[in-house]
Amino acid sequence: MISTGAGLARPFRFEQDTFAFANELVWEYRLDPRTGSMNTFRNEPRPLYAHRCFVLVRSCRQFFYHARFDPNLPEMDEEGYRRRIREVVSRSPRRPSLESEKIVIPGYDNLRRFSQAQEPLLKAECGGAWQSYFLRSHWRMTFPITHGQQARMARQLVEAFAQKPAPIVHVVRFPQLTINHGIILFGFQEATDSIRFEAYDPNTPAHPVELTYQRAKRAFWFPPNHYWPGGELKVIEVYRGWFY
Repeated sequence: MISTGAGLARPFRFEQDTFAFANELVWEYRLDPRTGSMNTFRNEPRPLYAHRCFVLVRSCRQFFYHARFDPNLPEMDEEGYRRRIREVVSRSPRRPSLESEKIVIPGYDNLRRFSQAQEPLLKAECGGAWQSYFLRSHWRMTFPITHGQQARMARQLVEAFAQKPAPIVHVVRFPQLTINHGIILFGFQEATDSIRFEAYDPNTPAHPVELTYQRAKRAFWFPPNHYWPGGELKVIEVYRGWFY
Protein backbone atom coordinates (compact mmCIF):
# COMPACT_ATOMS: atom_id res chain seq x y z
CA MET A 1 0.00 0.00 0.00
CA ILE A 2 1.31 3.46 -0.90
CA SER A 3 1.99 5.74 2.05
CA THR A 4 0.16 9.04 1.77
CA GLY A 5 2.68 11.12 3.69
CA ALA A 6 2.29 13.41 6.68
CA GLY A 7 -1.08 15.13 6.90
CA LEU A 8 -2.63 13.00 4.14
CA ALA A 9 -5.08 10.34 5.22
CA ARG A 10 -5.94 9.00 1.75
CA PRO A 11 -4.68 8.81 -1.84
CA PHE A 12 -5.52 11.39 -4.50
CA ARG A 13 -8.68 10.39 -6.40
CA PHE A 14 -9.40 11.77 -9.85
CA GLU A 15 -13.19 11.72 -9.45
CA GLN A 16 -13.01 13.72 -6.20
CA ASP A 17 -9.84 15.81 -6.15
CA THR A 18 -9.85 17.53 -9.56
CA PHE A 19 -11.56 20.56 -11.06
CA ALA A 20 -14.62 19.91 -13.22
CA PHE A 21 -13.88 22.83 -15.54
CA ALA A 22 -11.07 23.09 -18.08
CA ASN A 23 -8.12 25.28 -18.81
CA GLU A 24 -9.34 26.63 -22.15
CA LEU A 25 -7.17 26.77 -25.25
CA VAL A 26 -6.41 29.79 -27.41
CA TRP A 27 -5.66 27.44 -30.30
CA GLU A 28 -7.51 24.38 -31.52
CA TYR A 29 -5.35 21.59 -32.89
CA ARG A 30 -6.55 19.21 -35.59
CA LEU A 31 -4.62 16.18 -36.78
CA ASP A 32 -4.48 15.74 -40.57
CA PRO A 33 -4.91 11.95 -41.04
CA ARG A 34 -3.29 12.10 -44.51
CA THR A 35 -0.03 13.76 -43.46
CA GLY A 36 0.04 13.11 -39.73
CA SER A 37 0.69 16.80 -39.12
CA MET A 38 -1.13 18.91 -36.56
CA ASN A 39 -2.80 22.05 -37.91
CA THR A 40 -3.71 24.93 -35.65
CA PHE A 41 -6.77 27.18 -35.69
CA ARG A 42 -7.44 30.12 -33.40
CA ASN A 43 -10.52 29.53 -31.26
CA GLU A 44 -13.31 32.03 -31.76
CA PRO A 45 -14.64 33.56 -29.66
CA ARG A 46 -11.40 33.97 -27.76
CA PRO A 47 -11.46 31.87 -24.56
CA LEU A 48 -11.92 33.72 -21.28
CA TYR A 49 -10.10 31.18 -19.11
CA ALA A 50 -6.85 30.19 -20.79
CA HIS A 51 -3.14 29.79 -19.88
CA ARG A 52 -4.07 28.49 -16.40
CA CYS A 53 -2.71 24.93 -16.56
CA PHE A 54 -0.11 25.50 -13.83
CA VAL A 55 -2.59 27.56 -11.80
CA LEU A 56 -5.06 24.67 -11.86
CA VAL A 57 -2.62 21.88 -10.99
CA ARG A 58 -1.11 23.96 -8.18
CA SER A 59 -4.55 24.88 -6.81
CA CYS A 60 -5.72 21.29 -7.15
CA ARG A 61 -2.89 20.08 -4.95
CA GLN A 62 -3.43 22.92 -2.48
CA PHE A 63 -7.02 21.77 -2.01
CA PHE A 64 -5.80 18.18 -1.62
CA TYR A 65 -3.17 19.25 0.91
CA HIS A 66 -5.06 21.87 2.88
CA ALA A 67 -8.86 21.53 2.53
CA ARG A 68 -11.42 19.23 4.10
CA PHE A 69 -14.91 19.08 2.58
CA ASP A 70 -17.93 18.54 4.82
CA PRO A 71 -21.30 18.11 3.04
CA ASN A 72 -23.11 17.91 6.37
CA LEU A 73 -22.46 21.56 7.15
CA PRO A 74 -24.69 24.27 5.65
CA GLU A 75 -23.53 26.07 2.52
CA MET A 76 -21.92 29.51 2.84
CA ASP A 77 -22.58 32.69 0.92
CA GLU A 78 -20.25 33.77 -1.87
CA GLU A 79 -18.02 35.89 0.36
CA GLY A 80 -17.63 33.06 2.83
CA TYR A 81 -16.47 30.69 0.10
CA ARG A 82 -14.22 33.39 -1.35
CA ARG A 83 -12.40 33.71 1.97
CA ARG A 84 -12.00 29.92 2.25
CA ILE A 85 -10.63 29.61 -1.32
CA ARG A 86 -8.14 32.43 -0.74
CA GLU A 87 -6.95 30.78 2.44
CA VAL A 88 -6.42 27.43 0.69
CA VAL A 89 -4.47 28.86 -2.26
CA SER A 90 -2.31 30.99 0.04
CA ARG A 91 -0.82 27.86 1.60
CA SER A 92 2.20 25.93 0.34
CA PRO A 93 1.78 23.52 -2.59
CA ARG A 94 4.85 21.67 -1.27
CA ARG A 95 3.88 20.67 2.27
CA PRO A 96 0.49 19.27 3.39
CA SER A 97 -1.33 20.54 6.44
CA LEU A 98 -2.10 18.30 9.38
CA GLU A 99 -5.69 17.08 9.37
CA SER A 100 -6.49 19.27 12.37
CA GLU A 101 -5.22 22.36 10.55
CA LYS A 102 -7.11 21.89 7.29
CA ILE A 103 -9.59 24.49 6.06
CA VAL A 104 -13.18 23.24 6.14
CA ILE A 105 -15.25 23.75 2.97
CA PRO A 106 -18.90 23.29 4.04
CA GLY A 107 -21.79 22.12 1.90
CA TYR A 108 -19.84 19.93 -0.56
CA ASP A 109 -18.21 16.52 -0.35
CA ASN A 110 -15.25 17.10 -2.69
CA LEU A 111 -13.46 19.53 -5.00
CA ARG A 112 -15.10 18.13 -8.11
CA ARG A 113 -18.61 18.98 -6.90
CA PHE A 114 -17.46 22.26 -5.38
CA SER A 115 -15.95 23.34 -8.72
CA GLN A 116 -19.13 22.41 -10.58
CA ALA A 117 -21.21 24.63 -8.32
CA GLN A 118 -18.72 27.45 -7.73
CA GLU A 119 -16.89 27.58 -11.06
CA PRO A 120 -16.86 31.41 -11.54
CA LEU A 121 -15.65 31.98 -7.99
CA LEU A 122 -12.83 29.43 -8.23
CA LYS A 123 -11.74 30.79 -11.59
CA ALA A 124 -11.60 34.29 -10.12
CA GLU A 125 -9.72 33.35 -6.95
CA CYS A 126 -7.24 30.58 -7.83
CA GLY A 127 -4.90 32.84 -9.79
CA GLY A 128 -4.24 34.69 -13.03
CA ALA A 129 -2.62 33.45 -16.23
CA TRP A 130 0.66 35.22 -15.36
CA GLN A 131 1.15 32.70 -12.55
CA SER A 132 1.54 29.92 -15.14
CA TYR A 133 4.50 31.76 -16.67
CA PHE A 134 6.36 33.10 -13.64
CA LEU A 135 7.26 29.91 -11.83
CA ARG A 136 10.64 29.46 -10.20
CA SER A 137 10.79 25.92 -11.60
CA HIS A 138 10.75 27.07 -15.23
CA TRP A 139 14.50 27.79 -15.25
CA ARG A 140 15.18 24.06 -15.46
CA MET A 141 13.70 23.60 -18.94
CA THR A 142 16.28 25.97 -20.44
CA PHE A 143 19.13 23.55 -19.65
CA PRO A 144 19.78 20.23 -21.45
CA ILE A 145 17.81 17.28 -20.06
CA THR A 146 19.48 13.97 -20.84
CA HIS A 147 18.03 10.47 -21.12
CA GLY A 148 19.93 9.55 -17.97
CA GLN A 149 18.27 12.39 -16.12
CA GLN A 150 14.89 11.24 -17.39
CA ALA A 151 15.58 7.72 -16.10
CA ARG A 152 16.31 9.21 -12.67
CA MET A 153 13.17 11.35 -12.93
CA ALA A 154 11.01 8.28 -13.58
CA ARG A 155 12.36 6.63 -10.44
CA GLN A 156 11.97 9.88 -8.47
CA LEU A 157 8.32 10.10 -9.45
CA VAL A 158 7.63 6.52 -8.36
CA GLU A 159 9.30 7.23 -5.02
CA ALA A 160 7.34 10.49 -4.66
CA PHE A 161 4.11 8.55 -4.18
CA ALA A 162 5.41 7.16 -0.89
CA GLN A 163 6.25 10.67 0.37
CA LYS A 164 3.77 13.19 -1.01
CA PRO A 165 1.14 11.77 -3.37
CA ALA A 166 0.01 13.68 -6.44
CA PRO A 167 3.36 14.89 -7.81
CA ILE A 168 3.05 17.77 -10.28
CA VAL A 169 5.13 17.58 -13.44
CA HIS A 170 6.08 20.04 -16.15
CA VAL A 171 5.93 18.42 -19.60
CA VAL A 172 7.89 20.35 -22.21
CA ARG A 173 9.72 20.25 -25.56
CA PHE A 174 11.93 23.33 -25.02
CA PRO A 175 13.29 25.11 -27.08
CA GLN A 176 10.24 24.08 -29.09
CA LEU A 177 7.01 25.26 -27.50
CA THR A 178 4.74 22.63 -29.03
CA ILE A 179 3.97 21.67 -25.44
CA ASN A 180 4.67 23.57 -22.22
CA HIS A 181 2.19 22.21 -19.73
CA GLY A 182 1.52 21.04 -16.19
CA ILE A 183 -0.27 17.86 -15.07
CA ILE A 184 -0.74 15.92 -11.80
CA LEU A 185 0.21 12.26 -11.48
CA PHE A 186 -1.95 10.21 -9.12
CA GLY A 187 -1.06 6.58 -9.82
CA PHE A 188 1.39 4.35 -11.64
CA GLN A 189 1.85 0.80 -12.90
CA GLU A 190 5.28 -0.67 -13.53
CA ALA A 191 5.95 -3.18 -16.31
CA THR A 192 9.12 -4.72 -17.71
CA ASP A 193 9.34 -2.18 -20.52
CA SER A 194 7.56 0.86 -19.08
CA ILE A 195 6.05 2.81 -16.21
CA ARG A 196 2.55 4.08 -16.92
CA PHE A 197 1.49 7.08 -14.86
CA GLU A 198 -2.16 8.04 -14.47
CA ALA A 199 -2.63 11.79 -14.61
CA TYR A 200 -5.05 14.69 -14.26
CA ASP A 201 -4.71 17.04 -17.23
CA PRO A 202 -6.46 20.40 -16.63
CA ASN A 203 -6.99 20.72 -20.40
CA THR A 204 -9.11 17.54 -20.41
CA PRO A 205 -10.86 17.34 -17.03
CA ALA A 206 -13.50 14.81 -18.08
CA HIS A 207 -11.20 11.79 -17.77
CA PRO A 208 -7.70 10.77 -16.66
CA VAL A 209 -4.81 10.68 -19.13
CA GLU A 210 -1.65 8.59 -19.25
CA LEU A 211 2.03 9.57 -19.29
CA THR A 212 4.39 6.69 -20.13
CA TYR A 213 8.06 6.25 -19.33
CA GLN A 214 9.69 3.92 -21.91
CA ARG A 215 12.58 2.10 -20.28
CA ALA A 216 14.43 1.14 -23.49
CA LYS A 217 14.47 4.72 -24.75
CA ARG A 218 14.85 6.24 -21.28
CA ALA A 219 12.23 8.76 -22.34
CA PHE A 220 8.69 9.87 -21.56
CA TRP A 221 5.88 9.68 -24.11
CA PHE A 222 2.55 11.51 -24.09
CA PRO A 223 -0.28 10.35 -26.40
CA PRO A 224 -1.95 12.56 -29.02
CA ASN A 225 -4.89 14.70 -27.99
CA HIS A 226 -6.63 17.92 -29.04
CA TYR A 227 -3.58 20.10 -28.30
CA TRP A 228 -0.58 17.78 -28.81
CA PRO A 229 0.22 15.44 -31.75
CA GLY A 230 1.76 12.82 -29.47
CA GLY A 231 5.37 11.84 -28.98
CA GLU A 232 8.43 12.09 -26.80
CA LEU A 233 8.85 14.99 -24.39
CA LYS A 234 10.77 16.00 -21.29
CA VAL A 235 9.39 15.71 -17.75
CA ILE A 236 10.40 17.76 -14.71
CA GLU A 237 8.83 17.40 -11.28
CA VAL A 238 7.85 20.77 -9.79
CA TYR A 239 6.81 22.02 -6.34
CA ARG A 240 9.26 19.50 -4.88
CA GLY A 241 11.74 21.82 -3.16
CA TRP A 242 12.98 25.39 -2.97
CA PHE A 243 14.37 25.53 -6.53
CA TYR A 244 11.49 23.67 -8.20
